[in-house]
Amino acid sequence: MPAQLIALDWGTSSLRAYKLGPGGLVLERRALASGIMHLPSEPRVIAGIRCTDGFELAFDAACGDWLDAQPGLPVIACGMVGSAQGWSEAAYRDTPADVATLGQALQVVRSLRGVDVHIVPGVIQRSSLPNVMRGEETQVLGVLQSLSAGLDSQLLIGLPGSHSKWVEVAGGCITHFDTFMTGELFAVLSEHSILGRTQQPSKHFQAAAFDRGVQVALSAAGQMGLLSTLFSARTLGLTGELAPDEQPDYLSGLLIGHELSGLRARWPDIVLVGNSQLCARYQRALELCGFPRVTLAQEATERGLWQLAVAAGLLPASVQPVLEA
Repeated sequence: MPAQLIALDWGTSSLRAYKLGPGGLVLERRALASGIMHLPSEPRVIAGIRCTDGFELAFDAACGDWLDAQPGLPVIACGMVGSAQGWSEAAYRDTPADVATLGQALQVVRSLRGVDVHIVPGVIQRSSLPNVMRGEETQVLGVLQSLSAGLDSQLLIGLPGSHSKWVEVAGGCITHFDTFMTGELFAVLSEHSILGRTQQPSKHFQAAAFDRGVQVALSAAGQMGLLSTLFSARTLGLTGELAPDEQPDYLSGLLIGHELSGLRARWPDIVLVGNSQLCARYQRALELCGFPRVTLAQEATERGLWQLAVAAGLLPASVQPVLEA
């Protein structure tokens, strides 16, 4: 089956490449440890030129053979590759933003191969405390494509991670989003604070400890804020109520519980996107918080990049997306 698009999800620590066929069907996928902060440095000849540029080297490693086999394939990329530290900066677009807004604002960088790489802009929410995203907007658009029948309704999309995003969507547009540094805070506290001194890694998910952490965040004690409950990750260990291997999952539940208590409204429908194990934790915590209708989205980035390529005119508008689960 011939390819129609090369799609890149190019973040800080990794580069994922997708060769997409008709309708956005994934024909082949690759993952490289060549994020924008970990670019290759060993020189290589590309298109007859000795190259030392890390972005060119990573791009060639990710999909050079695909382009050799099918010259002229359009290429689209999202993520931190479009940041100020990336290959070419793609300026943020303001909220509200939809697939048409973003698809018509792609930043083009011409590679040594003579191939144009079309970079998706991030989204900025301007307020007294501005908020930004890069890459998550593409995942959100991918979720909307898979739920195209309900684009007129309001939806909350959660993207758990180091910097979790909660994105409000209405009428197919990103209207509002919040960022919670939950994952990064968990790493900092576990590795660089006194809370990590008594922790031990567990071979298995400690569900009861995780649930307890969520419930503490939702309790009257939790209403005083995260700083008032964090020390319990140590004291419950000192009093013998948490074993060392239960403490990491308790801390995880405590942080996620505080994050979820900060959601602005009670949403009837929530969609989660991201790492399956992390999403499972969030789904469990959301149920404890009283959000029973939570679904997990698949292949959101690939779907979103395909939709943006269509909106940008890189693919025929008549091409219909694949609606696999």
